Amino acid sequence: MVDEGTLVWEPTPEVAARARLTRYLAAVGRAGRPYEDVWAWSVTEPAAFWTSIWEYFGVLGDPGEGPVLAGEMPDARWFAGASLNYAENALRERPGTAVVFADEDGGRRELSWARLREEVARVRAGLVRLGVTRGDRVAGYLPNIPEALVAFLATASLGAIWSAGSPDFGVPSVVDRFTQIAPKVLIAVDGYRYAGKSFDRTEAVAEIAAALPSLRATVWVPRLSGEHDPTRAGVPWAELRAHEGPLEFERVPFGHPLWILYSSGTTGLPKPIVHGHGGVVLEHLKSLSFHQDLGEGDVFFWYTTTGWMMWNYLVGALLVGAVPVLYDGAPTDLWRLAADEGVTYFGVGAPYILASMKAGERPGGLERLRGIGSTGSPLPPEGFAWVADVLPGVPLGSFSGGTDVCTGFVGATPLHPVRAGIIPCRSLGAAVAAFDPAGRPVTGEVGELVLTQPMPSMPVMFWNDPGGERYRDSYFDVYPGVWRHGDWIRVDDDGSCVIYGRSDSTLNRGGVRMGTSEFYRVVERFPEIADSLVIDTGQLGQEGRLLLYVTLADGAALTDDLRSALRTALRGELSPRHVPDEIRVVPGIPRTLSGKKLEVPVRKILLGTPVEQAANPDAMANPEVLRHFTP
Repeated sequence: MVDEGTLVWEPTPEVAARARLTRYLAAVGRAGRPYEDVWAWSVTEPAAFWTSIWEYFGVLGDPGEGPVLAGEMPDARWFAGASLNYAENALRERPGTAVVFADEDGGRRELSWARLREEVARVRAGLVRLGVTRGDRVAGYLPNIPEALVAFLATASLGAIWSAGSPDFGVPSVVDRFTQIAPKVLIAVDGYRYAGKSFDRTEAVAEIAAALPSLRATVWVPRLSGEHDPTRAGVPWAELRAHEGPLEFERVPFGHPLWILYSSGTTGLPKPIVHGHGGVVLEHLKSLSFHQDLGEGDVFFWYTTTGWMMWNYLVGALLVGAVPVLYDGAPTDLWRLAADEGVTYFGVGAPYILASMKAGERPGGLERLRGIGSTGSPLPPEGFAWVADVLPGVPLGSFSGGTDVCTGFVGATPLHPVRAGIIPCRSLGAAVAAFDPAGRPVTGEVGELVLTQPMPSMPVMFWNDPGGERYRDSYFDVYPGVWRHGDWIRVDDDGSCVIYGRSDSTLNRGGVRMGTSEFYRVVERFPEIADSLVIDTGQLGQEGRLLLYVTLADGAALTDDLRSALRTALRGELSPRHVPDEIRVVPGIPRTLSGKKLEVPVRKILLGTPVEQAANPDAMANPEVLRHFTP
């Protein structure tokens, strides 16, 4: 057991001096200021702060002469009159390696900056031949491979709009997403490999294409076969990139759509979330440079698929001149991959860190590693302590944000000490607060995570939502003019934070409200427990049952002694009210494709919603386990 707040790392004077955030603070005349003072400036004077980001990084484009920020949420608009292009800023001419790719079979490719620019120019020319122009949508059904990155950058260079789904997504899930945006071109693989198995997707691609009447062409990337099947209708990738073309960039307004991401879609039609060129460029320059401390000479890895926003964040490394490592395959030995590629910043979901801890791993060969990132779900204090033990001197930054803004609201910097279970700070430019039910900010107490001021990377709109009603209902229905994100957060006096899980799946027992992350921390500490899910079936005005579902580690059994030990631990570490009424064994815990536990859909099932209505199986990583969660 590790106490929350235990100090596990603190920056040396040398680390603080070389941090990119330190250089920025000197450049804007704020050297030596406490971080909280700088954060306060960034959210109370947003026009000055975001202008300084544009100027400090020398963003390619015209900032315009209009106001930097006009209006208030949800109708705030940034940099009126500005024009720029994401791809132009990502593809600045630089020497050396731009991108590294590896897969689980040992395959490896490396693209120099010159080669990446050439490939983007070729695919751009191919898209033009297919009739793609500014504002058109190009959809990718692709794994995390260089062709996905090249296709995205080529699309962006034209002012067209990119949207992607991973090939492990089922056909209905992809159709639910892509039919909303009516793409002109679909770029897809014939299949993929995962955990040593091959998965042919040719029939799935044909079904997807048939459901998209807007398509002009389907482009095939040979991933399984290595070459194009001439009997297959469509355009071979080799043909798309066959001809040289100019590498030109269509400069577009600041809020012009760059890509369309999607909410998980587990309980309804996925929301098509549109982000703009300018907001993403500024946010990723700021976040990657100051919070991940990345720049030229760095090698950046985050385990992700193209269907999760972390892919978009990963390829943002190009904006700061760092090398993104693209990886396609199962997460079998990511620590070895990091060692082999000389990764300087290594990012994964919190479950991977906890699994490594439980397996007793002791990663080695990571001499270049300067930071570790964790996201996707709250990381308990034990995860922080394990990293500090096996990788002494390497700070772990826990980050929390979302697809909605394609970045983190809260996270770390090289200037902050790391304390177990604590997120060190609110991100620059993110006006994060905790609100009580009456909409009052609270400190040192758990409340709703809100943003009281706009950020440039907030959605410019939802696709097919011309009046903005769906957008407003998603974030502004509880606190007018204030973004409600849907997480429980505690913000302490020093600006540090703790995330407690989704506010719509909280445990409310006898008036004691608690986030599910605290529950999982206790349960998943037991070596016999591989994963868990806790559900409170209580409804407004009446208390329900508290049910704990567990997936057992290999060889373990739910004995009477284990049941008793779990209940004793929960009683002692949480409260007597949080002892489960029942503990059930299930073969797996339902998760989204990006790894988040599906607490709300399971709660709906337990309250009587049919399984097929509670969650969309095609938006899940393991839909087969849902049938084990019944009243």
